[in-house]
This record gives sequence, C-alpha cells and structure tokens, in this order.
Amino acid sequence: MEILSSRTLLRPNNLERTQAFYRDILGLAIFRVFGPPQSPGMVFFCGNGLLEVAGQAEAPASAPQLSLWMQVRDVEVEYQRLEQHGVTMLREPRTEHWGLIEAWIADPDGVQIVLVQIPHDHPLRQDQR
Repeated sequence: MEILSSRTLLRPNNLERTQAFYRDILGLAIFRVFGPPQSPGMVFFCGNGLLEVAGQAEAPASAPQLSLWMQVRDVEVEYQRLEQHGVTMLREPRTEHWGLIEAWIADPDGVQIVLVQIPHDHPLRQDQR
C-alpha cells in the first residue's frame, strides 16, 4: 500500500473546548476549517503526521488507547509553559532509557500527549548509512 497522506482523527467530548486547547494552549497552526459554521471542524498542522501503534492500554477499554507523540525543541520549556496554562500534567520531563527526553500531558478529554525532545547526540539525529 502506498500512503499519500494521513491524519489522526480525534472526536472530543466538547468540540469547542478541545479545539481551543490544541489551537490556543498548544499553539498548533490551523490547516483547514470546514463544516457548519455553528460547529466547524478544524484540521491542525502536527509535524509530519505519523501514527505509532505500540504498547498496550493500561485498562481494558471499548476502543484502543490513543496517545499523541509530539516532538518539540525543548521539552522543559514547553512543560513549564503548559503548566502555567493549567494543562493536566501527567509526568514531568525525564530522559527515557531509549535516550529521548519525554514529558506527558493530557488534553481536556484525557488523551495522553507525549512531548518528546530528541537530544543532538541521539541516533535519530545521526545519519545511519
């Protein structure tokens, strides 16, 4: 299969509140607004649009657990900024055993967002040829 484009679809409990979170708090740029004026949908730019399927939900659920992985330049700076906005903080920044710096937050519906910083000396930043 050849994938030409992709996006993650999020169906929130409160459309306006969740759109405001991603637009105003996280600061994601809007790609497109569509649908009825009273409740428009919004598509946000979100890096290169990768979907990672890994791990297992902590508790049985009617649907698989969804986490969003967002690479940022400085996890500590973003963590502190989002904390000042009253965002739900799930875990402070720390270096994982795989070498990435991660912090965990949640959107208004509890969707886990993993903020990731890739250190300059990490293999993801180095040419492996």
